[in-house]
Amino acid sequence: MVVMITAILFLSFLATVTACSYFIKHMQSLQYGQQIRDDGPKSHSAKAGTPTMGGAVFIIVAALAGIIAAGSSPLLYVVLLVTLGCGLIGFFDDYLKVVHNRSLGLKARSKLAAEVVIAIIFVVFLRYLGLYSTEIVLPFINLEFDLGIFYPLLVFLIIAAASNSVNLTDGVDGLAEGTAVIALCAYACIAYLAGKDEITLFSAALAGACLGFLVYNRHPARLFMGDVGSLALGGAFAVIAVLTKTEFLLIIIGGIFVIEALSVIAQVIIFKLFGRRILLMSPLHHHFELKGWSEWRVVVSFWITAAIFAILGVLTYSCQFSS
Repeated sequence: MVVMITAILFLSFLATVTACSYFIKHMQSLQYGQQIRDDGPKSHSAKAGTPTMGGAVFIIVAALAGIIAAGSSPLLYVVLLVTLGCGLIGFFDDYLKVVHNRSLGLKARSKLAAEVVIAIIFVVFLRYLGLYSTEIVLPFINLEFDLGIFYPLLVFLIIAAASNSVNLTDGVDGLAEGTAVIALCAYACIAYLAGKDEITLFSAALAGACLGFLVYNRHPARLFMGDVGSLALGGAFAVIAVLTKTEFLLIIIGGIFVIEALSVIAQVIIFKLFGRRILLMSPLHHHFELKGWSEWRVVVSFWITAAIFAILGVLTYSCQFSS
């Protein structure tokens, strides 16, 4: 199994590196590039026009690699359903921004409505496959309780929160991608311990594909993943967390994504209540940029923190698994 995991990770890496080089040329020929927010850091203005929507490449590579490795597994198809479904939302969002020059893309309520549909379909498939369980476990204290009819609501909240948190983190070259690789490796370990081989192989395939994309997304980025990539990654984390019954452990493993989302929420709430900002700019990575940190320093610091969260998550699960 370890050999298979290593092989699928390496092959996904090579396939993504190869495919992205052609994708960049294609996007440049179409003159489809990233639009930079006017209120963002001034140093980001040079990134305008950089090819985007590259997330479509690593998501497709990971999906194909997962199918090749795991075969026709219903469990894998459920994972792909949510991952590709969230990626499709991001694709339409990117398409409106890049092709039709609509700066805001899809409206927030449209995204939420689509995520509700994905959550409902996901729950229906879980019931059909006999994988539906409304019991959840709180990390550290190992407290178990049954959410009953409220569990589908939790599923929706996880999908919406995870996809949007990854999306918010994707604001500095390589930050979201590198953090995703770390978290996916952690989930590959957890899925392996849980005996869910299909999820293990898909996590490895997606980690390898993200690592291949990072070759072009590291600073200075030659390709951005766009919302198609960030929303798909969030969807992948959500579905993996639900299927491994680590719904709340995702908060630890994806700690960086959580912190980035909370920084935005806190900034908005404090400003509305008191008329002042607690950060120079949100999400948090922009605050450090405006404090004078280089992009590379921000990214490496966040990667190290993400690795600590990931190790803590795996250790927490392994202790829970062995008890």
